Amino acid sequence: MTAKAPALTPTMLRRQTLIGILCAIGASAAFSVNDTAIKFLSGNYALHQVILFRSTIGMSFILIFILPFQGGFDALRTRRLGAQLLRAACVVTSNLFYFLGLAALHQAETAAIFYVAPILITALSVPILGERVGPRRWAAVAVGLAGVVIMLRPGGGTIATATLLPLASALAYAFMHMMTRRLKATEGAVAMTFYVQSLFIAVSFSMGLFFADGHLSAQADPSLAFLFRAWVWPPARDLPIFIGCGVGSALGGILIAQAYRLCEAALAAPFEYVAVPMAIFWGLMVFGEWPDGTAWIGIALICGAGLYIGWREISVKGLSPGAPRG
Repeated sequence: MTAKAPALTPTMLRRQTLIGILCAIGASAAFSVNDTAIKFLSGNYALHQVILFRSTIGMSFILIFILPFQGGFDALRTRRLGAQLLRAACVVTSNLFYFLGLAALHQAETAAIFYVAPILITALSVPILGERVGPRRWAAVAVGLAGVVIMLRPGGGTIATATLLPLASALAYAFMHMMTRRLKATEGAVAMTFYVQSLFIAVSFSMGLFFADGHLSAQADPSLAFLFRAWVWPPARDLPIFIGCGVGSALGGILIAQAYRLCEAALAAPFEYVAVPMAIFWGLMVFGEWPDGTAWIGIALICGAGLYIGWREISVKGLSPGAPRG
C-alpha cells in the first residue's frame, strides 16, 4: 500500500505557489525570446525546418544540461504515456497555429490574441478540473472574449482570417494546461518537456519528408509561405538565433510545466501576461511594429480581464487552502 503524501502547511503552500508564479513568469520571458526568433526566421525558412532545428537543440539542452541534475534518465519515466502524448499533441498543435499566425501578424497582436488562453483556462477549469469560478471572474471571462472579438476585426478580410490562428493556438494551449494539472501527481516537468520535444521532432521531420523540396512554396499568404517553403541550410549568422529558439523552447517548456504542477490553473495562468508587454517591446525593437488603436483596445480588454482574474484569485483565496472562491 502506497503511503499518502503529507499535507502541506499554509506556509509551504504559499512558498509552492510563489515558486509556481515565478516559473510562469520565467516561462513567458523564455517563450517571448523564442517567438521573436521564430518571427525573425519566418521570412527565410520553412516552419517545419525551424521547428526541427529548434527541437533538436532543445532536446540536446535537456539531455546535457538538465537531465543530469534531475536524476538522469529515471526522470523521463512515465506511468501515463498516452496522456503524455496527448498533452504533447496539444503543445505541438498550439505552437504550429501560433507560429503561422506570427508570420502574418504583428508580434504584439499575435501575443494578445493568444493570451486569451488564461481566460479560457479559467473557464475550462470548471468542467475539466472541477475548480470553482465565481460570477465576477465569469464576467472577466466575458470581457476578455469581447477583447478577442475586437482583435479579430470582423469584416477585415485576410487579416481577420490570420487572427484565427493564434485563437486556435490559445484553445489548444488551454487544453494542454488542463492535461498538465491532471498529470501533475505522477509526472515531472522534465518528463513532460521531453515528450513534447520528442513529438515536435517527429512531426517536423515527417512534414519535411513531404514539403522540404518546396513544391508547394508558391504561396502569396505569408502563413502558407512559412508552412510550405523549401528547406535551406542556414548561414552561420543565423545559427545563434536557432540556438536561442531551442534553449528558449526547452527552458520555457520546463518552467511552464512546473508552474502548472505547483499552482491551480486559474492562479498561474494570468501571470503569463508578462509576455504581452514583452511582445510589444520586441516587436518595436526588432521589427519596428507598434499596435494600432483597435489593437490597443483589444489588448487592454484581454489583459485587463486576465489580470483581474489573477487578482481575484489571489485576494479571495489568499494563497491558502479552504478560502471561498469568487
